Amino acid sequence: MAKTTPEGLITALDVGTSKVSALIAQRTDDGQMVVLGTGQRESRGVTRGYVADMHATELAIREAVEQAERIAGTNIEDVWVSFSAGGLISDIVKLEADLGGHRVEQSDIDELLKAGREAINPHGKMVLHAQPTRYSVDGLAGVKRPIGLHADRLGVDIHVVATEGSPVRNLDLCVRSAHLEVRSIIAAPVATGLACLTDEERELGVALVEIGAGVTNVSVFQGGVLSGLASIGMGSADITDDIATAFGTARAWAERTKCFYGSANISPRDNHDMIDVVHANPTEGAETTRITKAQLIAVIRQRLERLVPQIQAELTKLGMGDPVGRQIVLTGGGAELTGIADYMQQVLGSMVRVGRPRGLVALPEAHSGPAFATLAGLACFAAADPLDLRTLEPKHQLVTRASPRAVFSRLLAAFRANY
Repeated sequence: MAKTTPEGLITALDVGTSKVSALIAQRTDDGQMVVLGTGQRESRGVTRGYVADMHATELAIREAVEQAERIAGTNIEDVWVSFSAGGLISDIVKLEADLGGHRVEQSDIDELLKAGREAINPHGKMVLHAQPTRYSVDGLAGVKRPIGLHADRLGVDIHVVATEGSPVRNLDLCVRSAHLEVRSIIAAPVATGLACLTDEERELGVALVEIGAGVTNVSVFQGGVLSGLASIGMGSADITDDIATAFGTARAWAERTKCFYGSANISPRDNHDMIDVVHANPTEGAETTRITKAQLIAVIRQRLERLVPQIQAELTKLGMGDPVGRQIVLTGGGAELTGIADYMQQVLGSMVRVGRPRGLVALPEAHSGPAFATLAGLACFAAADPLDLRTLEPKHQLVTRASPRAVFSRLLAAFRANY
């Protein structure tokens, strides 16, 4: 019989193209997050981050959560879910109100945030996040706690992340079909950034490149928040498919070979190291085919030579095209490829490191790699439980200087410019 559900329990669920993983953690009195159990299953119903087979996705979710429950010795009822498909839009919306020179009180902030809630309407897209990040006082930006300061004008920057509604609803339905309540659906780059980046990195500016199985998400953090993101419909599974096609093997053998022998860099010794190929349809009595490690790496690099220029192009669009002073953090399953950080550092001309999840106690070694950064980030996001304007009660009279129509027009123009 399962134990009584403990206090402060948080369950994260990462539904990806190659795997579905779950993590159950408990928040202690001193603020630490202790991992109680984890689970993982192969994802068969998700393509490029989108749900393609609801039944298969539901089954994988159910099995991953049940495995985590058995290890944790408890049953869970609700989960925090990641959304990693393409089409995500990130923008900062600025709002301002007149105060007449009096001291800022909590009620002034509440009024401003309620006004911001009414102003945000992304015209048909679904808002995943609408969070106040920083305040401004009389044009002075970067104020974290304006309460008690005298001000003629009080402003707030609202970070908005939105996407198409149908893929999110499909994901929500799969989770609920597995008899789980959805606490919230979190954009994967937001969660991953919490797990892999320091506060100083997010403040100074850093690019986060998450190479998933089917999608590569490129996101830029500046001023402490996610300021822009883009998605590329290519990932580490494409490398696996290239290997399988090039040598006539099954995907399972190609994936295993990529993990054990694959690399982004080639050395003279690789021309002598041999690998036995297991064909997808072996013929009885046929001789075993052997390839050099150099041939395998050549196939891998051909795919990387397509992917990395697209990453550079998206970084340029997001305002981080200059390699001088630029830092890039790699996460996702693709970041586990041997030598990929060195390869990208040579091609992009920037400092590149592999980001691993941090901030969790007793995280199993098998789940401590970059492939599980989003899963760990979900738990960190849930523990922080940041304010979201969508949870505020609507306000009937707008107190901001800008009219609702003007604010909406600016937001809509920003979305159209980034989409």
